[in-house]
Amino acid sequence: MMPPSPSRPKSKARIAAHSGGQRAEALAALFLRLKFYRIIARRYKTPVGEIDLIARRFGVTVFVEVKARARSAAEAEALGAVNQSRIVRAAQYWLAKHPRLTETPFRFDVIFLAPGRWPRHVINAFDVSA
Repeated sequence: MMPPSPSRPKSKARIAAHSGGQRAEALAALFLRLKFYRIIARRYKTPVGEIDLIARRFGVTVFVEVKARARSAAEAEALGAVNQSRIVRAAQYWLAKHPRLTETPFRFDVIFLAPGRWPRHVINAFDVSA
């Protein structure tokens, strides 16, 4: 994990968003474990971006983006906010570091979290074959 930038202090809102994001990712990881996924990495940082969760199940590597919103109605907006190219580049970086898994199937999922709602797991949320 990289140390915080010493140049300026973080705002309270930024700190709250960061800790909220960590809670959301922990909840999403628990949700996936309950569905028999094995969590390989959390907050995997690369020079080209970060992947929230990397999991495996039935021989498939799954790169998971976690989106927490105040309302479940904001899911469409949250899916639009997923930076697909960043996640794909980070996944390519991860796969390059794990060459034994490059020949196995992989996909990109999104987990939406909203207060008072069950997590919604969108399997194969976007296609990268094009």
